[in-house]
Amino acid sequence: MFRGKNYKESAKLIDRATLYDAADAFDLVIKASKAKFDETVELHVKLGVDSRHADQQVRGAIVLPHGTGKTRKVLVFCKEERQQEALDAGADYVGAQDMVERIQKENFFDYDVVIATPDMMGVVGRLGKILGPKGLMPTPKAGTVSANIAQAVSEVKAGKIEYRLDKTNIIHCPIGKVSFGVEKLVDNYTALIGAIIKAKPAAAKGQYIRSCVTASTMGPGVKINAQKQL
Repeated sequence: MFRGKNYKESAKLIDRATLYDAADAFDLVIKASKAKFDETVELHVKLGVDSRHADQQVRGAIVLPHGTGKTRKVLVFCKEERQQEALDAGADYVGAQDMVERIQKENFFDYDVVIATPDMMGVVGRLGKILGPKGLMPTPKAGTVSANIAQAVSEVKAGKIEYRLDKTNIIHCPIGKVSFGVEKLVDNYTALIGAIIKAKPAAAKGQYIRSCVTASTMGPGVKINAQKQL
């Protein structure tokens, strides 16, 4: 794989064999960030579970203490009498059957999160094959199926993120921007890793956190000693 000059320079700062304390890891991520934009800092956590089994799923949502640094666009499905409430809370788009048709006919995807009231799930369910593969389908576990629209919207706007296993048993999450600095990144990391540990399935056997790596958008990965959180 071709690596640019900046990446190679940054990689020299990091010892790939070392498991760093969180503060040291984020300090290195910031030093290794050479892009001309404010890079997103991501966390990649490999778990000792098997996502093919329903009793070993790890999924949930958490409001990061300092948000993600990105304002996320929110679409809310609710009945007409509650649409103003959703807009007042900060929703970017609201609708019901009209929005279902817009998504089906116009391929409308100018949003990052979809929230629905429970009484709309029958309607939203028709979009399962469209929203599901994009990770946009509302779910009670992520707090995106909620009767409390205002709270659900304001939490997403405040930096609520969903964490879930992919097919390779890894959770990938943004936890801030390089400009946050070490302290805020450590706070967000501690909150997220704590939530993942709390969500450990009873069926999980052996070492739960296999590896934990952080990296900026364009930078090299830095390994974190996540066992310290256990």
